[in-house]
Amino acid sequence: MISKKAKYALLALKHLAKKYDQGTVLISEIATACKIPKKFLEAILLELRNGGFLKSKKGKGGGYYLAKPPDAINIIDILRLLDGPIALVPCVSLRYYEQCEECPDEEICGIRDGFL
Repeated sequence: MISKKAKYALLALKHLAKKYDQGTVLISEIATACKIPKKFLEAILLELRNGGFLKSKKGKGGGYYLAKPPDAINIIDILRLLDGPIALVPCVSLRYYEQCEECPDEEICGIRDGFL
């Protein structure tokens, strides 16, 4: 299951995707439209901005907007940013590979084979 933070991020990104090419969108608008607590949303949007998915503008006419076209944003990348590795065991993780402590040989591991 994905976290509440990831779910809210996806809702916010969907809202921003609908407004793509229309300029910046206020946090309050996103929070109201998506029914997300504003304080929680602020932290999520900051994390998405730091991850390169959003850009922001301060001052009058400020707000958030997508850093790239909606079809160039991968949901899996969002989930990895917010929730960490997606793989159920670390030895099959795409970006966070680690050898399992209890596995002496990945080539004959029955558990690993089930996840590949």
